[in-house]
Amino acid sequence: MRQFTAVIERCTETGMLVGSVPGFPGAHSQGESLDELKQNLTEVIEMLLEEGEPEFDAEFVGTQTLEVV
Repeated sequence: MRQFTAVIERCTETGMLVGSVPGFPGAHSQGESLDELKQNLTEVIEMLLEEGEPEFDAEFVGTQTLEVV
């Protein structure tokens, strides 16, 4: 079993949740709920892993809160 970190945003135009795995080309999906997004993104990752070991082009480090005056 492998674990991946997904970044999740809500599209302001459609209201859909959009998720992607930073640095993992092609690992992105959407869903109407968190459960649906998780299922869809898991299926995409499983499909991508069938093609072989991914070559990550970046590594997720974290988030940062910035204050701008």
